[in-house]
Amino acid sequence: MTSILDTIKKMLGIESADTAFDTDIVVNINAAFMVLNQLGVGPSTIFAITDKTQTWSSFFGTGEVVEAVKTYIYFKVRLAFDPPTISSVLEALNRQIAEYEWRLNVNAEKGISE
Repeated sequence: MTSILDTIKKMLGIESADTAFDTDIVVNINAAFMVLNQLGVGPSTIFAITDKTQTWSSFFGTGEVVEAVKTYIYFKVRLAFDPPTISSVLEALNRQIAEYEWRLNVNAEKGISE
């Protein structure tokens, strides 16, 4: 089982054992889960994590869109936690977030939300 927190930390370039930023990362992960809930992705209630014990399967089960959600949450956390300083990179990241939101919403409307 893969920890949600550890996955996002790894994507941010932070070692799993380094817990200095866990609170900041958890808050931003949970904010992304709230947006996903509003897009119709995942369980009907807003999912949230508290630490590294929550896994992707506790959010998705064996869903088809888990990899896209991992990427989306990474983008959202990166934007809030460690935003790019170069405007063109920031703009590209915002475009990726918007595209993932649109695609995840399309899947949710088709009934492919988990």
